[in-house]
Parts: sequence; structure tokens; C-alpha cells
Amino acid sequence: MKPNIFTSKCPKVIPYKPWILEVLSFFLVGFSGIMPTMGQDDDQRMEYIRAHYTKYEFQLPMRDGTRLFTCVYCPNRTDAKGQSYPIILFRTPYSVGPYGIDQYRESLGPNFEFEKSGYIFAFQDVRGKFMSEGEFINMRPHLNSKTSRQVDESTDTYDTIEWLIRNVPNNNGRVGQWGISYPGFYTAAGAIDSHPALKCISPQAPIADWFWDDMHRNGAFNVQLAFTFFSSFGKSRPEPTVQRAEGYDLGTDDSYQFFLDLGPLGNINKQLLHDEVAFWNEVEQHPNYDQFWQSRNLLPHLKKISCASLVVGGWFDTEDLYGPLRIYQAIETLNPGIENRLVMGPWYHGGWNRSAGDQLGDAHFDWATAAWYREHIELPFFEYHLKGNGQPEPAEANVFETGANRWRQFSAWPPKQAEVQTLYFEDQQRLTWQAPDQAGSGMNRFWSDPSKPVPYTMEITGRWSKDYMTEDQRFAGRRPDVLVYRSEILEEDVTFAGPLQADIWFSTDQSDADVVVKIIDEFPGRLLNGSREPDTDFQSGRQQLVRGQAMRARFRHSFEKPQPFEPNRPEMVSFELHDVLHTFKKGHRIMVQVQGSWFPFVDRNPQKFVDNIFAAEETDFVGAWHTIYHSPQMPSGIRVPLLKATW
Repeated sequence: MKPNIFTSKCPKVIPYKPWILEVLSFFLVGFSGIMPTMGQDDDQRMEYIRAHYTKYEFQLPMRDGTRLFTCVYCPNRTDAKGQSYPIILFRTPYSVGPYGIDQYRESLGPNFEFEKSGYIFAFQDVRGKFMSEGEFINMRPHLNSKTSRQVDESTDTYDTIEWLIRNVPNNNGRVGQWGISYPGFYTAAGAIDSHPALKCISPQAPIADWFWDDMHRNGAFNVQLAFTFFSSFGKSRPEPTVQRAEGYDLGTDDSYQFFLDLGPLGNINKQLLHDEVAFWNEVEQHPNYDQFWQSRNLLPHLKKISCASLVVGGWFDTEDLYGPLRIYQAIETLNPGIENRLVMGPWYHGGWNRSAGDQLGDAHFDWATAAWYREHIELPFFEYHLKGNGQPEPAEANVFETGANRWRQFSAWPPKQAEVQTLYFEDQQRLTWQAPDQAGSGMNRFWSDPSKPVPYTMEITGRWSKDYMTEDQRFAGRRPDVLVYRSEILEEDVTFAGPLQADIWFSTDQSDADVVVKIIDEFPGRLLNGSREPDTDFQSGRQQLVRGQAMRARFRHSFEKPQPFEPNRPEMVSFELHDVLHTFKKGHRIMVQVQGSWFPFVDRNPQKFVDNIFAAEETDFVGAWHTIYHSPQMPSGIRVPLLKATW
């Protein structure tokens, strides 16, 4: 017989004044865009939770004696004798508030149907955050070999599950875990050396490695996102608290001008943070992919996972696109035989959780993709593995095909039937499927000026933009410091399915550079037979971003040991642009834009090589002539996996 949850053997409820933690603002990576303005449906959901669940609060002991604050919501149903419920666990560094047993969360499960179906919901402040004891470590490294009292996120998850199934009454012995962004990392990490009761996990937009997720793009520092996030999240918390630290107010909605006026990257700490954020200090000291970052790479440790996995991501996630794709692949490779599924939809960061998913910015997807996912994939996955109800979606990979606006099902991702071909750069800045085979100019040059970098978005915002992922790129293509390569008008649909790779023969007359490559779907110049429809005319000739990526070219040979360029000496710069599933329709064009900055999404490269860009001085920032080569001897292009139409 399981102990009663109210017995003295259970950790004591902590007394303090009830306090309602305000909805975490957009600057928190794990919740940006996830919690919209409250509406009528949200009110009904809150009322339902109040009427059907009872809340408890505990400090759960871990194996090293540290206690982690955990609140548990139990169903009130008593009509069915002996009825039991599975547990859904959510571990977060962003607070499990509101605190106090009479203060209830606005939502408990991934969506409302979970609460109506009946689960026990457990929420935990991770070690060192808010009301939990201990020291918080960002992306806490996993320990492959541990003593009996050593801890990491897998042991904290294991100990939490062990306590829950032994102490919470009316649980059926089955546990599922989920989380978005940072909580997605904790979900994936918690499955390592899986507790026998952990039957399924859903890491959603999970962080895998901060040298590629969130903070960097191939070594280029994501200055706007990182500063906005760590100016609050990174502040120390000496003692347990229900309060969150305030972030830095830019004092303007124009982040482009703010960061440009701020000057070199090192001024962020000198003028704004003043060494108050320990992790920022560590980032400054580790500009390369050294042991500091490598130890925080979760991917090689995703072993001994015995539970089912549903990895979820968004094609237009500006924060964590690397994570879900790589975590899915790592689980698949390191745990043969387990159920491991992937869902990629047309969503921004967390957009599958609360939005309808029918559009992003000016990109329209024709129907409520997120609502469909929640009803047909997410809920059935948990119902099947935790209750034995129904059957989950049988496909290994459910992936939304943008451009064609439809879901596709595959037995693996990337699709095995995709064939890699290269789109080559040519004279007159054309794109072609044929490699250059005759003499021509063989090159294009452009001027890159750090004092006037290419913006990554037209949006005037003090936060990072989520809409830029589908934004019309005409504003950039019309600048003289952006090269534009265009295909002929397509005579049939062309579908890219899988990872894209840029292979660019490149030189600069300075000693360092960034190379930014954007894949773009150029719409026809006339739509709707030339009719004048004000709501659709903006689509005429639209250049919709499909995928963009930056490469700090000092890392072209190694991310551990950067190297300067020899001025005007051509070298190959190769890097991945992440996966897509996108169809360029008949009548459209495929476009590629190449530029030397993408600001302030990534910081400005001084273009004069310095050992540590965080230590660059104003005099290190110099203009440079960059050259892209496309001769028979030095062909530049984009490697794309093509998916042929099947009948």
C-alpha cells in the first residue's frame, strides 16, 4: 500500500505568503511566444483546473540531500473506486509559480485536453532556481560515471520520479515528462538511464548544445537573444525565492540602433552587466568550442533511454532548431529499437503549444496546424503510453511541408529517398543545377561595413523577432552589400527535404569575416490574375525567407582553433543551414542571398582577426571587400536534398 500523501513521512509543505508570479515575459527563452494574452478559453481552462484539481507543495530530497521544490496537482475525482492516474512531470528553471497551495497555474498539461482527460501533474523548480535548494549550473554537464551522491539532471529526474510514484496516492506507476526549450533540455536529459516508471518523454524545442542552439550560429554570437535573456536569467540567486530578477530595459524599441551605438561586444559587460552575470563572464572567456562548451553538449550522452520519445520542433524557431533535429537523431542512433518519433511543424518557438499555427508573419499555412498536432499527435502519444488508450500516430516522422502547406509522413528523417544535388552560383548572379564549365568572370565582390551592418529584420523591436524567419527579404536584397543569386522561373515544383549545406569559395581583403547565406522562395510578380486585392498585393514578387544561417568563418577549419584569413586568398567555407521541407512551386524562383552581417541577431564581426571578439576594440572594426568565387576551379553553391514527386 502506498503512503498517504498527507502523512508525516512526506516532506513538509513550506509556509510563506501566497504570491502570484507574473507571466514570464517574452525575454525568457523557454516561454517566448508560448503564453499569449488571456482570453475566454483560458478563463474556462483556469476555472476547470480550480474545480477539478487539488494542489500540494513539497520539497523533495535528492540523493545528495538537496531539496527541490515541487508542486503536485491531483484530480479530485472520487467517483470510480480505485481509479488511478499517470503522472506528467515538468521540470523548469523558469519557476513553477504561482506559489502557495491556494494559487493555481493557468495550465497544467501541454493542452487543455490533458486536464480534462485526467492526469496527476508535477512541476519542479530545478536545482538552484526559485524555491529549490542547491546551485544552479547552466546546461549542467552530464556525468557518465557517478558516485552514489554525485548528481546531474538525470539523477535529479530519477530521484523525483522515485519519490512521486512512492508517495503520491492514486498514481498508476507510469510517468511521462515534457517541456519546451530549456525544460525540453531537462526532459531529454532526464531520460538518460531512464527510471523504469518513465514510459514516455516529449522534448519540445529542446536545447542540445548552446554553441549552436540559442547563443551561437556556427560560432557567431547571438548578441540580442543572449543579452536579453541573461540580463535577467543569469543574475545570481543566493537563497530560494519566489521573485525573478529584472532584465535590462534597452530604453528603446530599436534594438538595431541600440546595439550599434553600444559599440564593441565587450561593452555589454563593461557598461551594462558590470560582471553581475557569472555565465556571461564565462561566455566571454570561452569564445571557441572548447571543453567549457563541449561538456555542455547533451547529444553524446543520450544513451540508455528505454522510454518512448516524441521530439517536437518548429521550422521557424529562431531559438532552438538545432536541438530537436539533433536530439531526435542522437536518440535514434544511440538507442536502437526504442520508439522515437519526430514532429516538425511551421511554428515559431513554442508556437505549437498555444497558437493555432495557421500563419507566421506574412506566411500563411492555410489551416490550424498546431491545433491538429495537439489533437492528433501529442495527446494520443501520452494517452497510449501512460494509459494504454488508443494508438499513437504510426509514422516515424510527421513533418509539415511549407510551400505546399501539407503534412507529410516519413519512415525516417531525413527522408531516405531524397537525392542530394547542388545549386551552383553562376555569372550574372544566376543559380543553376549545372556546375560552371567555361571561363567567365567567376567571382562577385561586395563591400561589408561593420558600421552599417545588414539588419536581420525590418521589424523595429527591442526583442528578437520571431517573424523574421518568414520575412520578405527584398529589404536586404536591394542593398549593395548583399549578393543575390536567382534561378530561372521554375517549370515544375521543386521540393527540398533535409539538411542544406553551403559550400562557398570565399576570400576577404582583411583577416576575418562572417558569411551569411539565406535560401529564399521568390513569388511570381503577378498574383490572382492581376486583380487588385490590398490584402494580397504584398505577396507579388515576395521573397520569403525559407532558411538562413550565419558562419563565423574564422572557424572554417575548426571550431576549437580559429584561424585568420590570408588576405585575398580563396578558401572553401562550408557550413550547414539546418533542415527544411519546402516546396518551391511552379512559377516561383529559388533565390540565394549572401551577405557579411546579420545584425543584431548575430554580433558584428570586426573583420580584423582578434583572438577573442569579446575583447575587440573600436579600432579593430574595419570595412572589407569580400569575394564569392564560382569558376570551374572554385565552384560555389548550395547542396540540397531533392525529394521527387511519387505516385
